[in-house]
Amino acid sequence: MDLAGSMIAGYSPVVQALLGTLFTWALTAAGAALVFIFSSGQFSCKKQMGDFKLAFFFSQQKRILDGSLGFAAGVMLAASYWSLLAPAIEMAEESGKYGAFAFLPVAVGFTLGAAFVYGADILMPALGAGEDPHLAFAFSQDHKPSKEKEDPACLQTDDQELSIRIDKVENGDVYQRRKGPLTSPVEDQGLSPNSRDLPERARSSWHRIVLLILAITIHNIPEGLAVGVGFGAAGKTLSASFESARNLAIGIGIQNFPEGLAVSLPLRGAGMSTWKAFWYGQLSGMVEPVAGVLGAFAVVVAEPLLPYALAFAAGAMVYVVVDDIIPEAQVSGNGKLASWTSILGFVVMMSLDVGLG
Repeated sequence: MDLAGSMIAGYSPVVQALLGTLFTWALTAAGAALVFIFSSGQFSCKKQMGDFKLAFFFSQQKRILDGSLGFAAGVMLAASYWSLLAPAIEMAEESGKYGAFAFLPVAVGFTLGAAFVYGADILMPALGAGEDPHLAFAFSQDHKPSKEKEDPACLQTDDQELSIRIDKVENGDVYQRRKGPLTSPVEDQGLSPNSRDLPERARSSWHRIVLLILAITIHNIPEGLAVGVGFGAAGKTLSASFESARNLAIGIGIQNFPEGLAVSLPLRGAGMSTWKAFWYGQLSGMVEPVAGVLGAFAVVVAEPLLPYALAFAAGAMVYVVVDDIIPEAQVSGNGKLASWTSILGFVVMMSLDVGLG
């Protein structure tokens, strides 16, 4: 990584931001690619794997996913301070414009960043994503006929253990995961799922999947923006250096790895083909290069905005951590594991920033 860092050090901040966010996108795709490994466990079901072994296999998948999300949360929290907030505070103090109120631009930017993600969470359901029944019906035809007859009990276990999804949208909060079998309002009323017509079921399924993809994608905007702003701010202060921006890109890339899996694995568990699950998983990170380039360009053109921009990215990232990632990692009963992996992620990112910076 030192060799790669020295190679891009001579480029403009915008190009550095592009290369850095392409790296984070690549790690998102690498995480999404794990669906090819985990989905192989479903084929063992066709070989009459015992119920206990199958349940154990899926429980281990959840432990890995929750532990990875906890690690990502720790990395993002550490990166928010050492790579974003600390340089923002230093810039505000050195500018001399704010005097004793040097905290003000940082506080304003931090609050606006959190408000941006909160507003996106509210806006998504208001947009009515996934209401096209024709698109939903086409989406439901993804399943290909199998050459082997699948065991109904196996399908039930798969539905129970891999149902990581958007369950409902309530008061602007996106609930991405729930433990237990996938249920519907029709089933809760004691009616058979077959009593609903196919287009309605397909529309509901497509709606949940679109919300999941939008939630992860929108929440990747602050991460790409953070990398772009970090490279754009490089050289402005001692703490805002190229090394700090490089370390931030490394940290964001590390935490993007489980995020790619957090998209692809639920989609595979919902019945989507492995290749499509991988495609949508890596697609969630595609927005980062766009946000990174825009962020770097903005701060290069408007340098006085740097403290606000750095704090904005930090606020957005912290909001994602406390509102989405940490609660999501606690849902399936692996809270202690997620907490300790969060500590590990924080220490790793802190060590990267201090040791390599």
